[in-house]
Amino acid sequence: MGDMELIVLGCSGSGPGPDSPSSGYLVRAGDAALVLDLGNGTLGVLHRYLDPFALDALLLSHLHPDHCADVASLVVYRRHHPTPPFPATQRRLAVFAPVEAPDRLAAQYASSAAERAEADLSDVLDFRVLSDHMRTEVAGCAMSARRVDHPCETYALRLEHAGRSLVYSGDTGPCAALVELARGADVLLCEASWPHEWPDGAQRPSGLHLSGRQAGEHAVRADVGRLLITHVPVWSNASRLLVEAKEAFGGPVELVSAGANYQV
Repeated sequence: MGDMELIVLGCSGSGPGPDSPSSGYLVRAGDAALVLDLGNGTLGVLHRYLDPFALDALLLSHLHPDHCADVASLVVYRRHHPTPPFPATQRRLAVFAPVEAPDRLAAQYASSAAERAEADLSDVLDFRVLSDHMRTEVAGCAMSARRVDHPCETYALRLEHAGRSLVYSGDTGPCAALVELARGADVLLCEASWPHEWPDGAQRPSGLHLSGRQAGEHAVRADVGRLLITHVPVWSNASRLLVEAKEAFGGPVELVSAGANYQV
């Protein structure tokens, strides 16, 4: 197969919502299967599409829980499954993530300080460190990363396969690096977490998230083919953010939903 397919495991911003888990996206590229982020509730949904043992790689944009909380459950699955499809020596999954991931995810997995002292996830996870301007191959895809504007170390990610390209913003405020990474991409999967104009003239926090208008503006500047809006928190008006994005970007715009499927 030559196509790239995007399946939304979850898309609720900042935490799970009544209709969706947190952030997580399954990408099928040829015969490979990759996941972008694995937030609260997404591992359960992943089982609908494939056995988690069949994953070729996991890419974590950053280490906020709504983007990585289900890694602990993935470790349990790959570590303790009684009948794995391959020997224990082959259970390690490639995980591309910020530099603190081995320590932070081990702390998430441990149930006590004493257990944390002995926690080591390297029997099932093979950590690879993301960095700004990184370019490498991941399961047959060309992967590029750029550091974006968020309170913790966060990366936007670009996957290219068979002439198609998908860019995932991760979480970010307005950011030239996102525009540069997304230049000419077929699809930009971009967060939009709040309206551009706040009530009573209040100022949006800087260096945190994008408004619907800003997501559209980034898509225009990057000259992408299609814009998919994601990461809308339960307290935001998703329809309003979609209207903002459409007003700013003249190309196709869609608000993603859990379970949605897109050909890139």
